[in-house]
Parts: sequence; structure tokens; C-alpha cells
Amino acid sequence: MNRVYNFSAGPSMLPVPVLEQARDEMLCYGESGMSVMEMSHRSPDYEKIITEAEADLRKLVGIPDNYAVLFLQGGATTQFASVCYNLLTGSGKADYIVTGQFSKKAYKEATKYGDVRVVASSEDKNNTYIPKVTKDDFRPDCDYVHICFNNTIYGTKYHYIPDTGDIPLVADMSSCILSEPVDVTKFGVIYAGAQKNIAPAGLTLVIVRRDLLGHCRTDTPTMFDWQLQADNGSMYNTPPCYPIYIAGLVFKWLLDRGGLEAVKEYNVRKAAVLYDYLDSQDYYTCPTEKDSRSMMNIPFVTGNPDIDKKFAKEAGENGFKNIKGHRSVGGMRASIYNAMPIEGVEKLVGFMKDFAEKNPK
Repeated sequence: MNRVYNFSAGPSMLPVPVLEQARDEMLCYGESGMSVMEMSHRSPDYEKIITEAEADLRKLVGIPDNYAVLFLQGGATTQFASVCYNLLTGSGKADYIVTGQFSKKAYKEATKYGDVRVVASSEDKNNTYIPKVTKDDFRPDCDYVHICFNNTIYGTKYHYIPDTGDIPLVADMSSCILSEPVDVTKFGVIYAGAQKNIAPAGLTLVIVRRDLLGHCRTDTPTMFDWQLQADNGSMYNTPPCYPIYIAGLVFKWLLDRGGLEAVKEYNVRKAAVLYDYLDSQDYYTCPTEKDSRSMMNIPFVTGNPDIDKKFAKEAGENGFKNIKGHRSVGGMRASIYNAMPIEGVEKLVGFMKDFAEKNPK
């Protein structure tokens, strides 16, 4: 078996020890006599899986008891509307900061449900930076403020938490969840699609302060009601059983590595391997402003679209898969989530050096 280095923005790499355990338990989980894929979500075996997954996540992130943890379906994109159904129910006002494609989609979805405005945007510079905002920028009577904490396409990340005062802060953390410690109490809601740093596609994680539950619109679809989901332990209907099982294994893997402080230290070193190289030469450039750079997603370009295309092709042929950048940025993008070993980034840099020598601009 020859595994490649998968730099995909998602679905992304999973830790090899997790895959190996899932392989070993594929036909028979414990003494159940069946695969997790086959067992009832109401069975004692599965109840143990989902209960342990939540307990390990709470320990890993430091989630207080006054926050509910929901394991849902529909991807982070479904939460664009769910946030509105559950929170846009007081003044009917919400403020959004637009820093990329997904925060813009979230904003556009929200405009269907209330008085929603863009407070700040980085579109003027093709989303290459994170705008600075203060508490005074937000309407004091709005129901919530929404941000995308890490922007997968553009390789930007918030290195500060916006001060929203008493207004709940809602954050889409799909592409940086579990990459470093985060103070959950600074947020009213954190949500994330699992397919980048947690589990296979199909699971969406929602962490919501309990006092924000129970206020949804009367026309809220049943499956969008966070209170209902919390009351039923995320099992009002059949949950995404297998992704939750994999998520539980990932949580244990992260705990075994020393928790999120140790994970952050490793991720900082890993990202520095690529950023230090990019900053040391002029063949490739990183379009993202330095004070807004992401540890998880690193875009870079040569400035020549034909050379970029050749790079992506040859990188794939050499085991560096899914390196092509998003069409709105062009060039290349290395998504280096938790499961990407530092050796993969080091070897990518070695390939980049060799490519630059053989393909002068």
C-alpha cells in the first residue's frame, strides 16, 4: 500500500491510526457481532459510542455544561439557515462579517429571514485579509453576529475573537475546528462540517449555549430545531452513525497526542515549514496577508497560470494530491489539517524547490 499526501480542502486526510482501528472493527465492533454501519442507533453499543464521543469532545475542547453538543446532518451549509431559525427571533436583526465564499453564502441565506447586513468585508482585496472590527461596529439590538473563523479557499483566519459584547457570536469553524484551543465561552454558537478535521462527510457538529435554545421560529422545520435535537441527544431520528463513530476515534487520537495545546504546537511548526519557504524566495508567492494567515489552508501561486497548471499536474503525479487552488484564487493550495504529518509538508517543499529549478519563469 502506498498512501499519498492528500492536500484536499475536504474531504481530507484522516489519521492513519484511526483508519486502522476502523478497519479492524469494520466487520465486528467489540462483541456486537456487527459493524457500526449495521447497528441500531438505539442499541447499547451505539449509545456508548455517541456518549463517549461527546464526553471526549467536551474534555478535548473544554466545553462547559451550559453548552449543548449536537451531532447533526446536512453539512455546515444547512446551519446557515438553522442559525436563522433558532436565533433570528428577537429583533430580527443580524450582523455578518464576510471574509470569503462561505461567509458570503451564509449572509445571503440569512437575508431570507430578517434584517441582515454586512458589517465588514474583505472582498475589496479578494479576501486576502481579516477585517478588524470593534464592538461599536455592531447594532446593539441584533440577535447575533456571524463570522467564518477560518476561510478554506482564501487561507485566512481570525487571530482575534471579535468583541460583540452581550450579542451572541456565531462562528463557522469548519476548517479549523480542533486545530488549537478555543475559549468556547466567547461564542454563543460554534458549528463545523466534519469532513476537514473530524470525520468523513455527513456529520455536522454544533456547540450551542443552552440559553439560546428554545426560541426558534414557529415555522422552523423539525430537524432544524436545536432544542429538539438537544432534548433527544442528537437522536430524534437516525443520526450519521458511522461518521460519529469515526469522530469519536479522532477525539481519542487527539487526546492521546496531548490535547489541543500539543496539537496547536505541532500545527504551528508544520505551517511554518511552508510559510518560511514561501517567504524566503520569489518564485512562489502567498497572496494572504501575514497577520491573517491560516495554519490549515495555505494558498500560493507562481504568477503564471500555465506554470501553476503544470505544477498541480506534476505534484499529483508525485503523490501530492489535490493541490490545485480554488478557481477564485487560482494557483495552488495546501490544506494541512491535523492528520497531515509534518513530513508531508517537508516533502512538498522539496518538490516545490525542484520544480522551480526545472521550470524557470
